[in-house]
Amino acid sequence: MLFFLLLVTSLVASTTFAGNFYNDFDITWGGPRAKILNGGQLLTLSLDRASGSGFQSKKEYLFGRIDMQLKLVAGDSSGTVTAYYLSSQGATHDEIDFEFLGNVSGQPYILHTNVFAQGKGGREQQFYLWFDPTRNFHTYSIVWNPQRIIFLVDNIPIREFNNAEKLGVPYPKSQPMRIYSSLWNADDWATRGGLVKTDWTKAPFTAYYRNFNANACTSATSCSSTTKNDLRDDAWRTQELDAWSRRRLRWVQKNYMIYNYCSDLKRFAQGVPPECRPSRVH
Repeated sequence: MLFFLLLVTSLVASTTFAGNFYNDFDITWGGPRAKILNGGQLLTLSLDRASGSGFQSKKEYLFGRIDMQLKLVAGDSSGTVTAYYLSSQGATHDEIDFEFLGNVSGQPYILHTNVFAQGKGGREQQFYLWFDPTRNFHTYSIVWNPQRIIFLVDNIPIREFNNAEKLGVPYPKSQPMRIYSSLWNADDWATRGGLVKTDWTKAPFTAYYRNFNANACTSATSCSSTTKNDLRDDAWRTQELDAWSRRRLRWVQKNYMIYNYCSDLKRFAQGVPPECRPSRVH
């Protein structure tokens, strides 16, 4: 199984994407610490003692598939967080998160995921990865449609969050969201609960981005129809996990998941959230 996953990883890494960072994103903070290079094909974010940096998409999206290739901060990344997520704005915002929590040299990153709907989050799942995310670029994807949200790493599903509105659980479905990413210092909590601090002698810390692709509806585009000129693959509109994908999901969650809010009985002593019923995969 691991051999197959590594084979899929190598194939996905060679996929060609069409995005250009000059056209698709704005640098929003950090000044010269954020750079667009190679004619818009590469973006880098850096963190030093004075500041981190970040960017956001020019467009908002309402459902779709978002892909980005990242290569994370190498070496001692303790205390740093590289965040890559979709979000709307305001107190009742929606949000779909990838956050990469740094660690000391030789220790694995923690991939933190979360889903917010109408301002309410608390749906965390955390994973180790089956590769070193600092050595090469890997593709991190979000599939978001009215039925479910699927988190993928190199096209391998690691998490599925189903629409459970019939159980009274809010679901992100009406607020267009921008893509955001940032690299920042969070040494009060990011590594071993804040016990390990950022080693500023290793600064600047740098993360790398390439091959962005958004196959998605924008806030100005109706998701209910496809124009004659829209030749994009729209499989994401109804995408779900087939039997093979579900086996891969179970493999990742069995071997690499280190936290699941649905299993945290200390946190939910009065009963887990309704979407955490055993028949559901989140």
